Amino acid sequence: MHPFSVAECLNPELKLQNYQRPAELNGLEWNALWEFGGFPEPFLRRDKRFSRRWHSLRHNQLLREDVRALTRIQELEQLDSMALILERRSGEQLVYSRLAREVRVSENTVRAWISTLSSLHFGFLVKPWFRNVSKAIRKEPKWFLRDWSMIEDEGQRVETFIACHLLKAVEGWSDLGLGKFELFYIRDKQKREVDFLVTRDADPWFIVEAKKDDTSLSPALDIMQKQTGALHAFQVVFEEDYVDADCFKYKQPVVVPARTFLSQLL
Repeated sequence: MHPFSVAECLNPELKLQNYQRPAELNGLEWNALWEFGGFPEPFLRRDKRFSRRWHSLRHNQLLREDVRALTRIQELEQLDSMALILERRSGEQLVYSRLAREVRVSENTVRAWISTLSSLHFGFLVKPWFRNVSKAIRKEPKWFLRDWSMIEDEGQRVETFIACHLLKAVEGWSDLGLGKFELFYIRDKQKREVDFLVTRDADPWFIVEAKKDDTSLSPALDIMQKQTGALHAFQVVFEEDYVDADCFKYKQPVVVPARTFLSQLL
């Protein structure tokens, strides 16, 4: 159910390893993935009019037909309103109480609806990482859409694009029996934040800061790498050109092109 990814466009065969050798996806494929998203029909057709119709049909079918057939939710208009709000907030921290006030339902209802939308692959949650699990439960997760092509803000789209690739990788690696992989984000008491942390068998493996075009290394990467003990710390820059180098050979914080880094995932 995951959208196409950079690595899958390069090679659809699954490899039984945690990451692959880097390879360059040609510009046409890269641009199509960015503009039309990774769902097969719009990605393969690459037609804006078709893509708009497809997204509208998917939205209506998911939020009307699928919800009606698979759940007991009756307030379809309010659910649709919440979905429209969530489409504009991909990559943001999800404050349930705020969303409940906007949609005019209870906080418990919002939580249940978010769970439903996640199960229908409309979007997904990324929880904050803590060694103390009880603290993580009390912190709000981040929300991401499954379809980054719907996002107008380029910064949000970049973060969502990378989030979708990371989620596909951690779930794929886990399904392949390579370990238990999970995706989190990190925020400390000083409100320093890194976009993503990938754990392997409950231990921090690598952290990722997603950037559109900023190649100035974020100081939070070094701080969070030391705090978590992660082996790798990447600042993944979307607009940097492909470099034929293994990102995972670096142990210190490093700026890497998204085209290189994402090619090494699933």
